[in-house]
Amino acid sequence: MAYARVPDLHTVAPGPQARELIEVDEQYVSPSYTRFYPLAVKRGEGLALEDVDGNVYLDFTAGIAVCATGHCHPRVVAAIQKQAAELLHICGADFYYPPLKDLARKLAQIAPGPSAKRVLFTNSGAEAIEAAIKVARYHTRRQHIIAFYGAFHGRTMGALSLTASKVNQRRRFEPLMPEVTHVGYGNCYRCPYNLTYGTCGIGCVSQFEEKLFRTTLPPEEVAAIIVEPIQGEGGYVVPPPEYHPRLKALCEKHGILFVADEVQSGIGRTGKMFAIEHWGVEPDIVCTAKGLASGLPLGAMIAKDEIMDWPPGAHASTFGGNPVACVAALETIALVEEGLMENAAAVGSLLMERLRSLQSRHPFIGDVRGKGLMIGIDLVQDRTLKTPAPAERDAILQKCFARGLVLLGCGENSIRLCPALVVTPAEAETAVEILEAAMVDCGL
Repeated sequence: MAYARVPDLHTVAPGPQARELIEVDEQYVSPSYTRFYPLAVKRGEGLALEDVDGNVYLDFTAGIAVCATGHCHPRVVAAIQKQAAELLHICGADFYYPPLKDLARKLAQIAPGPSAKRVLFTNSGAEAIEAAIKVARYHTRRQHIIAFYGAFHGRTMGALSLTASKVNQRRRFEPLMPEVTHVGYGNCYRCPYNLTYGTCGIGCVSQFEEKLFRTTLPPEEVAAIIVEPIQGEGGYVVPPPEYHPRLKALCEKHGILFVADEVQSGIGRTGKMFAIEHWGVEPDIVCTAKGLASGLPLGAMIAKDEIMDWPPGAHASTFGGNPVACVAALETIALVEEGLMENAAAVGSLLMERLRSLQSRHPFIGDVRGKGLMIGIDLVQDRTLKTPAPAERDAILQKCFARGLVLLGCGENSIRLCPALVVTPAEAETAVEILEAAMVDCGL
């Protein structure tokens, strides 16, 4: 069904049906889940979400950048239905079937850079990171991994060892995987080294040679540097233009593998198939998931052919590369290539323009940053001091929800905008209007 108005609210959430659902959910579901809103969803279409009480919301989260083609895109649904009637599962680690072969070939073709690639399928982004850790250690015969403060790579034990975005994600889970070092990310708005872009010499990269490799960590013991091209949970942070090329050159100098975590930024979200393409860098390994299959659980670890030199049995997954998820991914990639990637760039540019206009009128917006439809708004109490404003951020998100716009935060004090790639200019304008009204509601 097509919705005449989005958003279109009839009750104050949670309505009676939502309250009943939430009451049962809270009795049986793990309390470790974080639910910021009392949103109980019944169906979705495009950017519209209908809750169990008939309220319709404008969704600017896309299930955390997962529903790349919007909720229930008819072409993706048709591909899923057709495959579900033919073959639901036959383990790709043991047998052959066309969708797995077709998707592996497609991912190898669209992965950044000219090198031949191979693909290992997983169920999630965290599993793709786990696979990258293992193949990096196996290929290099080294143990150490470098990751970044602010990074989020997942919650399984290996991925969690690299994650450094919120202490609550790590509390009471030690000991984690050993031989992991964290360093500051290339965040020019809040430089971890208190430098100023333009005169810093890209100190966020030069510090590897000048300090880390001279004092505590021999570079010949480092298997990989795992980096998000744009930090996700850390606040949608876009590094300076020199950052990734210099980081890649550093890796090549010392025989370290450059691993791009494209779990949130990949599959057209930033206006490129993979975000790292904005910097002209070919990673040794790419990890992707989230938007890959438009909502079905699927991840992939894509590595240069020469790196994936492990033997049969070294790593696999029972469900990774499920045939239904594979056809959903193939249709998703086709849609992204046919125009959604260009739409992400175009509407993303419009959103950035509108949000910077908001910034000129609202001094508590300290920074607006992003590429394509991966946009972060950094909220501050004072622009000069850049004091984070997490309480104000949360209040704005709640006011947006009350007005029918679904948004999520990221980092300590940022708002993320990651709508489906099918978003229209009109929907973008509506989202900005609601966002500004919410800010005014909060007295900001």
